[in-house]
Amino acid sequence: MAGFSDFIKHRKYFVCVSPATLDWYEHCFRWIPESPSQADLQNAVIAMRERGLKPTGINSAITCWNAYTHWLASPETKCGPGCKHPKLARLKEPQNNLAVYSEQQIHRLVAYKPSKAELRTHLIMLFLFDVGARISEVLSLCADAVDFDNLLVRLDGKGGKTRIVPFSAELRKRLVRYIADAPGNRLVFATRNGTKLGRRNVLRSVKQLCRKVGFEPPARTLHAARHSYASNYLRRGGNALALQRTLGHADLSTTQRYCHLAVADLQAAHQQISLLR
Repeated sequence: MAGFSDFIKHRKYFVCVSPATLDWYEHCFRWIPESPSQADLQNAVIAMRERGLKPTGINSAITCWNAYTHWLASPETKCGPGCKHPKLARLKEPQNNLAVYSEQQIHRLVAYKPSKAELRTHLIMLFLFDVGARISEVLSLCADAVDFDNLLVRLDGKGGKTRIVPFSAELRKRLVRYIADAPGNRLVFATRNGTKLGRRNVLRSVKQLCRKVGFEPPARTLHAARHSYASNYLRRGGNALALQRTLGHADLSTTQRYCHLAVADLQAAHQQISLLR
């Protein structure tokens, strides 16, 4: 009878998910038996809630469980409304404010003249603000993925998915000298030895840079730059579907979190311009 190991092999060899996703499956399966009933899934949620896990983390596990129970019932089809296998609806998640950089903070960073030692960190931040990439995508970026003529960059995202996104002429000006002598397969942002930068080291450097230009870095300092890109995109008239493609989100509901942020911006602005004040 098929079980966890068979599902993981199927996802690895036929769906080609990333090693990180396979590890995530292993973690989620700790909460349920190999042939779960509807009650088993519900009891797993109760156990997770009693352990203090947040709805966002539980919803991540529910996504995994639903995919697994559908695969057990009908591995060659897509899950739909007519499916009778055990499955759970996602829990309601609180609409927390996403951490972002203020426009003033972004302007300070953009206008800052970095020293030679700070140039790499400064360019990483400008790249995050301009492209909306994940920090993991930036740190694995190779020079041959940057098309300076057409202002396009190829990003290798989650699950081995590649996407092409635009960048600005201003970023091109900043980058072109930095990577002018880099061979095509070299990392754009690398250590002195040409190896991949560590995320923690980059985070520490970015926090130091923020404080040097005069402000305390926001929560989730690196990912907040991606939030800032997305909220600014919508605030200036971009649409959610185009933003979904740019950010590399598999699910539009993930992108729609930024719509809530844009609405909050509108509400705050209205309080300032209302004729009834």
